Amino acid sequence: MSSENLNNTDKWTVLKSLFDEKGLVRQHLDSYNNFIEYEMQSIVDESGEVIPDIPGFKIKFGKIKVGVPKVREADGATMEITPIEARIRELSYAADITLEMTPITIDERTQREEAEETLDIYIGKIPIMLKSCRCPLESLSEQELINRGEDPLDPGGYFIINGTERVLVTQEDLAPNRILAEEASRSSSATHQAKVFSTRSGFRAPVTIERKKDGNLRVSFPSVPGKIPLAILMRALGLHSDREIFEAISENDEIQKELIPVIDVASEIQVLKDPEKSQQNALDYIGKRVAIGQTKDYRIRRALQVLDRYLLPHIGNAEEDRIKKAYYLGQMAQKVMELALTLREPDDKDHYANKRLKLAGELFTSLFRVAFLNLVKDIKYQLERTAVRGRAPNIKTAVRADVITERIRHALATGNWVGGKAGVSQLLNRTNHVGTLSHLRRVISPLSRSQPHFEARDLHPTQWGKICPAETPEGPNCGLVKNLGLASIISVGADEQIIENIIIDLGVIPINEVKNVKGNKAKVFLNGKRVGVHMQYNPFIRQLREKRRKGEIGQHVNLGFYNDSKEIQINCDAGRATRPLFVIKNKSLLIKKEDIEKLRQEKYLWSDLIQKGVIEYLDAEEEENAYIAMFEEDITIEHTHLEISPAAILGICASIIPFPEHNQSPRNTYEAGMVKQALGLFAANMHLRLDTRGHTLHYPQQPLVKTSPMEIIGINKRPAGQNFIIAMMSFEGYNIEDAIIINKASIDRGLARSHFFRTYDAEERKYPGGEVDKFEIPERGVRGFKSAESYRLLSEEDGIIEPETVVNGGDVLIGRTSPPRFIKSYEEFELMQPNRRETSKNMRHNEQGI
Repeated sequence: MSSENLNNTDKWTVLKSLFDEKGLVRQHLDSYNNFIEYEMQSIVDESGEVIPDIPGFKIKFGKIKVGVPKVREADGATMEITPIEARIRELSYAADITLEMTPITIDERTQREEAEETLDIYIGKIPIMLKSCRCPLESLSEQELINRGEDPLDPGGYFIINGTERVLVTQEDLAPNRILAEEASRSSSATHQAKVFSTRSGFRAPVTIERKKDGNLRVSFPSVPGKIPLAILMRALGLHSDREIFEAISENDEIQKELIPVIDVASEIQVLKDPEKSQQNALDYIGKRVAIGQTKDYRIRRALQVLDRYLLPHIGNAEEDRIKKAYYLGQMAQKVMELALTLREPDDKDHYANKRLKLAGELFTSLFRVAFLNLVKDIKYQLERTAVRGRAPNIKTAVRADVITERIRHALATGNWVGGKAGVSQLLNRTNHVGTLSHLRRVISPLSRSQPHFEARDLHPTQWGKICPAETPEGPNCGLVKNLGLASIISVGADEQIIENIIIDLGVIPINEVKNVKGNKAKVFLNGKRVGVHMQYNPFIRQLREKRRKGEIGQHVNLGFYNDSKEIQINCDAGRATRPLFVIKNKSLLIKKEDIEKLRQEKYLWSDLIQKGVIEYLDAEEEENAYIAMFEEDITIEHTHLEISPAAILGICASIIPFPEHNQSPRNTYEAGMVKQALGLFAANMHLRLDTRGHTLHYPQQPLVKTSPMEIIGINKRPAGQNFIIAMMSFEGYNIEDAIIINKASIDRGLARSHFFRTYDAEERKYPGGEVDKFEIPERGVRGFKSAESYRLLSEEDGIIEPETVVNGGDVLIGRTSPPRFIKSYEEFELMQPNRRETSKNMRHNEQGI
């Protein structure tokens, strides 16, 4: 061990550097930035071009660009907009998207393409996340933020849509491209099954292998009706002999014995009549299901198309990927057989290695993909319409920007997302600062609230350090709505191709060359896709981890090794919950006192510690291979990592409790729910904001007992609640259980005094025909006139109530008259002036105030 042990202050210095650099909502910002910088362009590249039904004409797409937030004024001018202005004027904080489009004319005789001038076309608006890479607030200092009317402690990570603050809540989902083997449900005709949700660029295709009671293995996947025998499917994919199929599934003799009925099914269906034609026969068998009544050639062609497109799309859709798909199905079959022969346990769906968290960026990717494809269809339709009318195609008029703008705005405003999800976008909780941060770090499971789902609601051991054990609501959402732990970091995806090249350089034998490799080998998977095998797997794992510590590969690349099945799972995809840990080598910590001293002097940042390899991020899968010490005195020669601080397992709300380990567990849960309801100062710019309603405590106080995370969270600067001094005694039975009798003198001195604000707004609108609304005291002839008494508080000049007037429920606050609603009303009064309507704003009936 190192000569000097790290004390608690040292560990909190390290943790504090994490939050100083990354903030508390970094997961949303990183994810959204990744979407803006890379994902949008890749969605455009997927489409590539528009080919309308116009001979010799197409449009090629180029670079997509997102500007800074702007607003178009009534006079047509475009101005940059600040978040506070968007809130006050009820506008959306959104930026213009422009896309390079190049019209290309094709010579019908020579097929030569001739590109015309490339145009930057405006294709819609996209909401900008506050403090993201496209938001001007990102780089401002504290004083500059104050000058712009922003609270310097505001974390960002949310959107402003029509003046309301909305947050995209992280969605928890089963990991795509991972094989999960389980026992089949009792109602099913199968005994065991393996399932994988194969996902590629937004397209999700579930593939299931079932083992029937008679020992047969059958595969089902989209767009092919019924279930196909495994052996036939593997032959169709290019495995020619029974021996190859056996080897692709397993080398275990016991399993191979059980596979005989699987092979026999294929011979019964006479796919094997002629070994030379076995692949053609197998394809024809599938073709008869997808192209009924067509010729044999067409059936085979169609079968190949279906296999390329709908079977395991994450592996690829090229001809050379078919053999990889056959081996992948073999892997799935092996898991089913091992489960049936009790050689393995069923997979745990609730293990956090089998979960992915969809953050703002991923949610936006799926939404933008749908919106952009709609735009491409619309452009094609508009171009064809102009061609039918005999006009020359014009890109500028063919692109209707509101296709994208409205699709995205509607999803964010209502919370109804693509894929039938509801409640994805929510109104940001602004009761207090802690409530806001907690809302931005919430995780929601898509499971139905009405069913018990006991296992899904339980706290799983693999959630340690990633999900707060205390912060979850009571009632139907218990265990389904969770919150991130303090030090939890969600991975942002790395480029799969780069990682694949690196692991092949490190000696992985690609899958196409595996057939003749014998001996002790481990299968290597990358994001669920089998890359190949490795003969010396222990040195390979060490080399890869060493590369990560040196910064040669991304810090979020993790690998798990399963010794029993000899599998190496390498993950570099987005949405894995990871957490930072100190690295231990030969019983000593790699981080030294000098490093922490440099952090204190601000010579080092958190990212420097990651770069040095003294701290690394582990996900749930890699944690299974790590031996983590809780405290420094626990370290032995076998330990690989040390917790930065055990207190970092708690979330924002639970971190406020002093000595939470001395409480009964539900008490911590109650605190985590109640602290969000405490009144305090929700934002320092509250005097500039026009929230529909706001509730502010007059004298918020800092807690008498502070915890280390409070400084990180900022509760000392934006306090909520007060320190009540309570006497524990009986008093006439009025204070039984939770009841408190409050001292009248304390109330008189201002204890627990708060202010409630409500904003009422009205606007003067212009209507067709030159009619307008008017702020005025309505006259007697106006339809809907109340009584002169109702308008007594209004000013004669503008019909608006004077400041500091005491008002009661039902009083008129803003006097307004509007023109008649229907044109018919005008016709009745052709000679006289049309009768106006009374449309004043009234005080709510059950409220009173100033």
